[in-house]
Amino acid sequence: MNLPNGVTGFYSSLDNKPNEIDENHFKSRCFDLVRRNQGKVLEIDEQTLKSNFLKVKVDMFNREIYVLLNAYYPFLAFASTVEFQHINFINDPMLSKDFIPFYKVLSKEELHEPLDIRNSRGKVSLENENDLNSSELEQIDYWKPNTVGEVMFNFWD
Repeated sequence: MNLPNGVTGFYSSLDNKPNEIDENHFKSRCFDLVRRNQGKVLEIDEQTLKSNFLKVKVDMFNREIYVLLNAYYPFLAFASTVEFQHINFINDPMLSKDFIPFYKVLSKEELHEPLDIRNSRGKVSLENENDLNSSELEQIDYWKPNTVGEVMFNFWD
């Protein structure tokens, strides 16, 4: 899985600042999904200064699921729990079908891909496929994430 420039929400200059996702479109998609499946939206958390993703908690099929969307790229994931610095990613093929036309739905396996972080003479590099900028690599060095999912959906401030 390639980690694109700006996916973490950090950038080294205004020239490489990532675009932001359309929050209203995401919320609209979630409400439409819930309505069609007799579900319920329980909570909507928009991107804050402490995370790089949008979060909608829904009750679907008699279970609570979090729908997560990276704030800078159309990367979507599902989770059973979302707590500060811990997200339990899950696969949900039924819900995925409704979001695939609009977003890249990431699998639990993609999100659990281990990071291969190298530190040589004080310089951090990431061996996983990536286009991350220097500010993002500094954040990775500071926060010490273990997986691709922890980079794509983070609580870094």
